Order: sequence, then structure tokens, then C-alpha cells
Amino acid sequence: MSGSAVGLSFTVEVDAPGDLAFEDTRADALLTIGARSTAAAGAVPQTRFAEVLIMDRSLSMAGRGKLAEAKRAVCAAIDTLVDGTYLAVVAGNHRAEVVYPLGGGMARVDEDVKAAAKRRVADQLPEGGTAIGGWLTQAERLFAPVASGGTVCHAVLYTDGKDEHESEAELSAALAACADRFVCDARGLGEDWNYTELLRITEALHGRPEAVVAIADLTEDFIRLMRQAHGLVVPRAYLSLRLNDRFRVGFVRQIRPVEADLTLQQQRRGGELHIPLGAWAPEIRQYLLSLSFEAAAVPVDEELRAARIGMRAETPGGDREACGPEQAMVIRRRGTPGLATVRPESLTRVENERELGMAMRACADAGQRGDPAVANRELRIALELAERLDDAPRLRLLRQVSELDRDGMPRLRPDVTRGEMQRLGLDSVKTGTAPADMVDAVPPADRARVCRHCGATTSARVLKHCERCGRPFGDEVADSP
Repeated sequence: MSGSAVGLSFTVEVDAPGDLAFEDTRADALLTIGARSTAAAGAVPQTRFAEVLIMDRSLSMAGRGKLAEAKRAVCAAIDTLVDGTYLAVVAGNHRAEVVYPLGGGMARVDEDVKAAAKRRVADQLPEGGTAIGGWLTQAERLFAPVASGGTVCHAVLYTDGKDEHESEAELSAALAACADRFVCDARGLGEDWNYTELLRITEALHGRPEAVVAIADLTEDFIRLMRQAHGLVVPRAYLSLRLNDRFRVGFVRQIRPVEADLTLQQQRRGGELHIPLGAWAPEIRQYLLSLSFEAAAVPVDEELRAARIGMRAETPGGDREACGPEQAMVIRRRGTPGLATVRPESLTRVENERELGMAMRACADAGQRGDPAVANRELRIALELAERLDDAPRLRLLRQVSELDRDGMPRLRPDVTRGEMQRLGLDSVKTGTAPADMVDAVPPADRARVCRHCGATTSARVLKHCERCGRPFGDEVADSP
């Protein structure tokens, strides 16, 4: 399929070590997935869009002008909406009330709808507690009637507090019910929220988290967020895996732009495994796929196709159709025990980036529980990794919360705030866009490589083996038919 039916065309690059050690029982691959618009230059996307804005109006929002600024932010978000967008506003505390439209459901945006919705937002008063799972469940109910037909369903929520009026099990149940239904971005406002709760939400619902420590920054953040969300084209995309029966999925993790463990989200569809990847815009993301196997079941010194990897996207009719060529993950288990193999530099970098995120979270957790020895140790580990990786955003954040002690060693500033610690934990998962060399690896759509053995073509430049015959690719480049 060309991708015209869903608005995007996808390419998949597979970077994996061709040779595995005799003793190995896992095979890893870094997947770089690029999506390009199939619309003609200058054409306006025809994607339908539905937005649920979730307001925290719990009693804690009464202080420091938080609710007043939140109202301004939500009204500014409403003003960004394009006519025809489906809209609902949920005001959340220990309950979830649909405050617009008054009769429930979703309204189609026009100037009158915007004005009415903003009046309802302005009327909200702070009261009650916080039960975020209930807010999300209400959003899922609102989206359900409009979600078919290729509608991108997007929600955004902010909270200034912890999820104290429901259990962890209740939040987990809500996230499971909302998974693969809509995308949700989440904001922590001020200092008293819990970053781990927001990460749970954005990981399950394929959103992006943000700390808005300065209350006055929320409006600008919401405007920027809504503009980014309006670039979404495909409501639901899926990584499709067809595994050799000797292999099983160990884990699947999103690596860029935000780290997220997707392992438990896999779905069985016929002979394929589908991993939900959320809604997509024209962009590049990266994923780490790890397959496990019994060593005795894999022959030695023979090339073996472990998996065929592709992308599927939801069509306006609700089907999941292929939207780009599949690529092969080919491995060879060496026959000599103890023989070292070379691991691609890209996979080593991914491992180091994950260690950086873990150190940042460990530092944030230790800082908040008052354990300076552990916090400072993890801070130093994180700083060293961030410098080695040349990770400018996370390095800048780490330097903002640190100072040098009398021995010239980094330590947490004694006046570091809870909000800064929350941001440190939240931003630990932000890995940013793909490096330039990886972006360049996604080839132009009008060039292809040809297999010198069977004549099959592929647009993947770093693929080492032909997905049709499994033999090594030649370096020939041919004009696409």
C-alpha cells in the first residue's frame, strides 16, 4: 500500500548485529521509523480531529493563581482549534464532570462553540480531590462515538497534585481501558504533583510529559502543545512483527523522542504481533526490539531471518493496512564458543541513554526522600553520561540542579526545589529527535536499492539482507519504477 489511504507513508530501518555469540539467547535491533506525508505539496490534510481538554479543578488549584492561569491556558487551547474539530471539556477533581457541551458528548467547533466553551471554563471553581483515572475514563467515553472514520483523538490534562483519591489499581484499570483509544499529553503544574504518575499516563497513552513549574508558563505551553497535536495525521499506527517460530518478543521500547516500554501493549492479529505506537505526524521515531530464543534451537553459522518488521496504520474504514515495505531482521549465531562479536555503536548509545534516564530518576527519588548521598552519587553518574552522549538538554537540566562542593565534585544544590526534582524525573525520559545521521538514513521515496540475487528492491539503505530472498544486499541503486 502506498500510504495514500492513511495520509502517511512509512519506512523502517533495521540496525542489528548480524553475528551473535554462540552463548547468546537474545537478539536486539534498533528500528528507525520515518513517516512522510503522501499529500500533494500545499494540500491541506483531511484528517478529522477530536480534542478533550481535561482541567484539574481540585481544591489545591485555589492557591497561587493556579486556576486562573489554567483557565487562560484552556481558553487559549480552545482558540487554536480548527472549525469542525470535535471538542469537549472535562473538569476533574474526585469526579469527572463534562462541563462542555452541557448535555455531554462532543460539539463541532465554530466561533459560537468556542465562545460557549470558554464561558464554561471561566465558571469553574476549585473543590474536591484528585482522581486522574476517572478523568481519563470520562475522556474515553467522549471519544468513543467519534473515534471511527480516521479521527485523531487527542487529550491533554494538567494536574497540580498527586492522584490521591483513587488507588493505583484504579488508575491502572483506567489506563488499560483507554489504551489504544486516544493519545494523551500530560502536564505537571507547580511543584506538588508526582512525576511517576504522569509517566505512567504518557507511557500507556503514547503522549508526551512536561513539567510546568512556573504557573505563568502554562498558557504558552498549551498553545505550543495544541499546534503540535494538530500535525497528527494517522490516528493509530502499529509496529507489525512476523516472528520466526524460534523467537519470541523479549521487550519493545520506544527510544525517541520519549522513552516508553511498550512490551505489555502487544496485540495478536492473525499471524502477526501488533505493537500500538499511537497517533503519528510526519516524523521519525526509534524503537528497540529485543527477541529471545533458546540457543539450542538456532543453528550455528547460518543466516536466519528472525523477524519481518513492518508498519500498519488504521484506515478511515477502521482496517489496519500495510503502509510501507517490510524489512527483515537477519541473525547468524556463531559456532565457536567464547568468540566475541561486535555490537553496533547505535545499540551501545541506546543502552547508555537508558542508563542516563535511570540515573536521573534515581537522583530525583533520592533527593525527594532526603538521601543526599545517593542523590549526589546518581547525579554524578548522570552528568558523566550526559557529557559523554553530548545530550545538551538533559545536561543543561542536570547542571541547573547541581553545584560543586569544596572538593570540586558535583552535588545537588541545597536549595533545589521539589518542582525541579519533579522536572528532573519527568525529563529523564526525553531523548529528543533522532541524530542527523539517523535522519539521513531514511531515504528519499524516489530512490531504491536492488538485490543482485533476486532483483527485489527496497528503499532501506542500511538493510543488510534482502527481505525477499534473505541473501546479502548489493550496493546497486536503481531508479524506482
